[in-house]
Amino acid sequence: MSYQPPVQDLMFCIEHLSHWDKVSAREQYSEFDLSDIGAVLEGYAQFCAEQIAPLSHVGDTLGAGFQKGRVTMPEGHSRAYAQFVEMGWQALTHPLEYGGTGLPRAVGAAAVEMLNAADMSFGLCPLLTDGAIEALLLTGSDEQKATYLEPLIAGRWSGTMNLTEPQAGSDLGRVATKALRRGDGSYGISGTKIFITYGAHDLTENIIHLVLARTPDAPAGPKGLSLFIVPQKLVEPDGTPGAGNSVNCLSIEHKLGVRASPTAVLEYDDATGFLIGNENCGLEYMFIMMNAARFSVGVQGIGISERAYQRALAYARDRIQSRPVNGRSRDAVPIIDHPDVRRILMRMRSLTEGGRAMAAATAGLLDIAHHGDDPEFGALAEFMVPLVKGFCSERAVEVASLGVQIHGGMGFIEETGAAQHYRDARILPIYEGTTAIQANDLLGRKLMRDGGATARLFAVRIAETEAKLASSDANARAIGTSLAQARGAFEAALDWMLDNGRRDIDAAFAGSVPFLMLAGTLAAGWKLAKGALAAQTALDAGQNTQFLTQKIATALFFTQHILPECTTEQTRIMNGSRSLLDAAFPE
Repeated sequence: MSYQPPVQDLMFCIEHLSHWDKVSAREQYSEFDLSDIGAVLEGYAQFCAEQIAPLSHVGDTLGAGFQKGRVTMPEGHSRAYAQFVEMGWQALTHPLEYGGTGLPRAVGAAAVEMLNAADMSFGLCPLLTDGAIEALLLTGSDEQKATYLEPLIAGRWSGTMNLTEPQAGSDLGRVATKALRRGDGSYGISGTKIFITYGAHDLTENIIHLVLARTPDAPAGPKGLSLFIVPQKLVEPDGTPGAGNSVNCLSIEHKLGVRASPTAVLEYDDATGFLIGNENCGLEYMFIMMNAARFSVGVQGIGISERAYQRALAYARDRIQSRPVNGRSRDAVPIIDHPDVRRILMRMRSLTEGGRAMAAATAGLLDIAHHGDDPEFGALAEFMVPLVKGFCSERAVEVASLGVQIHGGMGFIEETGAAQHYRDARILPIYEGTTAIQANDLLGRKLMRDGGATARLFAVRIAETEAKLASSDANARAIGTSLAQARGAFEAALDWMLDNGRRDIDAAFAGSVPFLMLAGTLAAGWKLAKGALAAQTALDAGQNTQFLTQKIATALFFTQHILPECTTEQTRIMNGSRSLLDAAFPE
């Protein structure tokens, strides 16, 4: 089936949930109004639906090719990428001074969702390039920015992130790649990196690798890492790609999903690299790229969820099976008429729209924090990023699995396409930091560092929304009641985590993933509730549309069917640590 980008809902989220009043008041965004943004997203939606979505099945079937160190992309990818570059889509959110369009992050998030819903394998290349651009903007020298940013923002060059090594996965302190200083100011980079997304391909003129490596006199562990620019082709003085660097692709991985995205093993053999910033600050710089990538991975999850939902909805309307339980027909009916199928579809829709709502809100927070001096917005943005990554990636696996379920036996057959979404989604809770790493980050760096101050501010903001819901109609009051109960579970779990973090650290971290999922579920429900208020206001003003009515119905379903899971997570956190920690695993 064809992909229908949800532009109306994306625009609704930008207008009502992305703090648009504050974002649009910033000088750099003052020239953009919502009609401009709508036109951009409509154009991008058409490109994704018509040019990228057809590549998904082709890429999944053929995969990226590898022969004698060269990687070739499946049929149609080079042509589509050339159109992507020609239309300037890589440039959407990047600064005007380097050839970007300068749009807000919420618009960028909408674009990332649509591109990855169309084909996640294709979308991974621009996603990694965005991360490299972000890192260079914040940490690169003026000369490095002048050399690399314009072709990266144009999409003529792509970027990668090189962290992982065979002996160093999440434990980056074990990175062994060496960087030897040379007399001309460059460094010789030697080592092997694995799991490098788009580490080798034939789509762009050059590939700019950002590589973590260790100088000979560096301190042991993660504090001794430095970050280097290592171009696949060395850049000539006129800015064009020149001779090849000593970076070789040894192989690409055979994977469960995203098969057209080449995941490379790269060997650096005294390759020429250029230090970014200061030595021994590489991990700090790389986290800038990782933070951007983590948010984008969450948005990828929303895209996969949307695509799986659309496919399941279409199948449920077409598949005729069984008479209705209420006896209204003696003939078999479309399965969408059966109550449990409706339950599954509504769960898929509400999880998807909840993720989209919280991602738009987080994008707005990131913009305000980046371009302003309000520490409250910065703290909330930092708090929300692991929620977007953890919640949206985990829920994408669930939504894709439910999509298979809707198809029944045909969902297990590749020809329907439902299985591909499930396979593609499975990487999302793993790469750019597993769900457990996001949860540890939330607990260790976000909660314990400030004594829970930001988490309590998060709860206060939710309570403010509850007050508005309480003074509205019956649906809003019902949403507010459920939201208050979920917030109560969050606050109780927060108090328990902070207390045990001081006296029983293992018990606290035993509940870190349940706490992440509790907070993510609450955040999604909160943003859907705010959306319901906005929809009701529009209805009261005479905008009587099916879309607005559905927004309220989705929020109500989420609060009655999904928000109660916050109480379950609270129970896991507060009552479940001992059964987990005391469990035996006999030889």
